Amino acid sequence: MNLPDVITGIAAPSIHRPGLRVALIHYWLVTMRGGEKVLESLCRMFPEADIFTHAYDPGAVSPIIRGHKVTTTLIGRLPRPTRHYKSYLPLMPLALEHLDLRGYDLVISSESGPAKGVVPAPDALHVCYCHSPMRYVWNMYHDYRERSGGFTGFAMAPLGHYIRNWDAASATRVDHFIANSDNVRRRIERYYRRDAAVVYPPVATTDFTPLAPEGAGDHYLMVGELVAYKRPDLAVMAFNRLGRKLTVIGGGEMLDEIRKIAGPTVTVLGPQPFPVLREAYARCRALVFPGEEDFGIVPLEAMASGRPVLAYRRGGALETVAEGVTGLFFDVQSEEAIIEGVERMDRFTIDQPAILAHAASFSEPEFRRRMRDLLSGWLPAGAFP
Repeated sequence: MNLPDVITGIAAPSIHRPGLRVALIHYWLVTMRGGEKVLESLCRMFPEADIFTHAYDPGAVSPIIRGHKVTTTLIGRLPRPTRHYKSYLPLMPLALEHLDLRGYDLVISSESGPAKGVVPAPDALHVCYCHSPMRYVWNMYHDYRERSGGFTGFAMAPLGHYIRNWDAASATRVDHFIANSDNVRRRIERYYRRDAAVVYPPVATTDFTPLAPEGAGDHYLMVGELVAYKRPDLAVMAFNRLGRKLTVIGGGEMLDEIRKIAGPTVTVLGPQPFPVLREAYARCRALVFPGEEDFGIVPLEAMASGRPVLAYRRGGALETVAEGVTGLFFDVQSEEAIIEGVERMDRFTIDQPAILAHAASFSEPEFRRRMRDLLSGWLPAGAFP
C-alpha cells in the first residue's frame, strides 16, 4: 500500500486492480467513534478498498483508515468542511450523487449521516451498513428542532421535509441493508419499509485490560460524547445529590455545561487518550449509561474491562447488557431513578468471568465473520476475496 492518496473533490475511479473492486462510503471522517470503528474493520476486510466521504480530517482517524485512498465529495471543497460539515447537509444529496463509482463491484455505505444515496454502477452490489437512519430527520427530528430555536429551528421544517423525502427515496438504491442492532433494524423497517440483517458493531475487546476485582475503586464512570440526547446532566446531578464519586470522560457541546454543574464529588476530565480511558474502565465500580443509544459500544468496552453497567432500559443497551449478569437497568430517565440504580449496583455481585465472556461475543472477529457470511451469500460465487 502506498502512502495515503487523499483527493479533494470529485474524482474518477482508481486504476483497475485485479479482483473485487470495493468502495466504502462513510458520511464524514472527523473523529474516531463507533461508526469509524466499523469502517476500520471494513478496511481490514478489504485492504484495497477506496473510501469516499463528505469531509476528511486525516489527523482525526486511525492509521488503518489513513492507509486507504480517501476521496471527498464536493463538500470537501467548501470552506472549513471538517468544522462546518453539518451546515452543508442540504448539499450532501447532490454531492453523493456526483460521485463516480463506475468500476466498483461492491459498494458498502456506512450510514448515519447521508452516505447511502450514491449511484453505483448498474451491475454493482450496494450494501448499506446502517448505524441509524438519520436521527435529525427521523426519530429525533423534533428534539433537534426544539433545541435549535430561532431561524435554525424555523429552517429545519422545509429542510427536514426535503432531506426526509430524499433519504426515503435513496433507500431504493440499496440492494441489502445491515443494521447495527435489532433496535435499528426496526427503525429501518419503519422509515424505509425494508428488511435488514443484524450484525453488531465490532468491539476491540482485547484492547482492554481487566483488573482483579479488588483492584477496582468505589467511583463510578461515565464515558461518551457529552450531548443532550445522551443525558449526561442527569447522571451528574444524581451523583451530586448522592455525594458519590463520578468520573466523566468525553468532549462535546455540553462539556462546559457539565463542568459548571459538577459538584465536588464529580470529576470531569473531558476527552482523554486511550490509555487513560482503559485505566478508567478497569478501575471503576461500574459504568453509568444514562442515554438511549442506537447500539452503544461504550457499555461493551466497560464489560471487556470486567466492569458492570448501570444503563437506561431503552435502545441498544437492551441488546448488550444482560440484566443481573453484566449489569442492571433503570426504567426512567430521571435523577431519582439513577440514584436508586446506583444503590442497587452497590449491592450487585460482580461475576467478572461472566462479564468478560459476554463482551467477547461482540468481538471484531465475530463482526468480520458475520459480514463475510452475508456478503458471500449476496455476491456471485467466488467473488469474495
